[in-house]
Amino acid sequence: MNIQNIKTLGELKASGYQSKPIKEEIRANLLKRLKSHEPTFTGIVGYEDTVIPDVERALLSRHNILFLGLRGQAKTRMARQMTELLDEYIPSIAGSDINDDPINPISRFAQEEIATHGDETAIHWIHRSERYGEKLATPDVSVADLIGDIDPIKAANLKLSFADDRVIHYGIIPRSNRGIFVINELPDLQARIQVALFNILEEGDVQIRGFKLRLPLDILFVFTANPEDYTNRGAIVTPLKDRIQSQILTHYPKNLEHALEITALEADLSAEQQARVDISDLVKRLIEQVAFEARSSELVDKKSGVSARLTISALENAVSSAERRAIMNNEKQTQVWISDLAGIIPSITGKVELVYEGEQEGPFQVAMNLVDKAIRTQFIQYFPNPDQLKKRKNTGKPSQELIKEDNPYRPITAWFDKGNHLNIDFNTTDKEKIMLLYQVDGLHSLVKKHFPGTNEEQSALLMEFVLHGLASYSLISKKMFESKVEFKDLMGSMMDFNEKDFEFDEEA
Repeated sequence: MNIQNIKTLGELKASGYQSKPIKEEIRANLLKRLKSHEPTFTGIVGYEDTVIPDVERALLSRHNILFLGLRGQAKTRMARQMTELLDEYIPSIAGSDINDDPINPISRFAQEEIATHGDETAIHWIHRSERYGEKLATPDVSVADLIGDIDPIKAANLKLSFADDRVIHYGIIPRSNRGIFVINELPDLQARIQVALFNILEEGDVQIRGFKLRLPLDILFVFTANPEDYTNRGAIVTPLKDRIQSQILTHYPKNLEHALEITALEADLSAEQQARVDISDLVKRLIEQVAFEARSSELVDKKSGVSARLTISALENAVSSAERRAIMNNEKQTQVWISDLAGIIPSITGKVELVYEGEQEGPFQVAMNLVDKAIRTQFIQYFPNPDQLKKRKNTGKPSQELIKEDNPYRPITAWFDKGNHLNIDFNTTDKEKIMLLYQVDGLHSLVKKHFPGTNEEQSALLMEFVLHGLASYSLISKKMFESKVEFKDLMGSMMDFNEKDFEFDEEA
């Protein structure tokens, strides 16, 4: 029999239905998943051995949970996915504001309905997707929002005095009865509002405008908080924190592979963009490396964190930069070049909080530096480390390897040393860019030596990568302009000055 065909309390009793508290319900469904080796949370990458086991232990222990971590660490996403551990449908007294259990009603309305109609009391079925409540904590949140208040309009319509508890309008927490309720950024909630949650968590008492109601609400509470909140914006009051049984620490991806997987899952790229624009694994890694560089940068506020949303937005912007260029040049197909990373700067500047030194440097320059550092870090994963070549050269006793191989970058730097320079316009066509790159002596042969199986487009991308990499290691000069990037020899760039640079006071 389809349980949703049950329409009355009598039919529900006859079916043998047994109600369970929500925490027992989640525990039972979680045990089934664990026994069948099904994933508890999907689309959550990098938490398999850290956060997810902690959450599973908390749920098995029937605990309320506090997720503590920096922004963009999937705290709210995990809370929302907990609805998948609920039963698909549960019954409730029809018309109840707080989802009364027909077997164990707690509100006056439900109790009166059963007293009046008995087994003919109407019930309806609630899907698990409807058993989730969420509130972002802000300073203006009131007790009335969360718990309830007297409704004068209801009192007038029902012709009741304010002394009658039927004039109460329940807030979002009672209305989330028999469900999961999440308060995001808990420390932002005023202390007096946090105090109002004490009895709900432990004793089940609700006090609304002088009414002290005994409402043993059946709720799984999940809270999220950012560690910086404890000092900068507020704090979780100690008695409330004591009533939250499990505090679980979240974290950013610990390696590049996890970060790549997260961005691939979250980036919103249209089918049209994916058909027109190819994005290589190299470019994807450079974008992810930007976030890792930002999290370790002395110019970025570590307490604020660097959200995974940075790389998601950056990937979308990089693809859009290539798409825009291709449309302007009437190209049906293109790829994301290294120079297209200039288009991800807006994705960085809006998502990193800078310390004082970073503010002095300027958000744009900090973002550019992070991209350069990402290129420098990833460069040695593909080509020989220029710093090691410098060290071997400076010993005065070249190793046999150096004698045999020599400096692989020497033909490239020598070409620039001769006074040659390379200007690459951001909006140039792919064919024009490839022709420009082939002008640099030794560039193509270096790429083919290390990546012999690449096609023309892949080789050209790696050739451009080499130029940016050598610039990041100060072997050649790179200057970024509004519409182009210029590569030239390092000494020539240093000597490229105006006469005013050498003006001085003759009396000095």
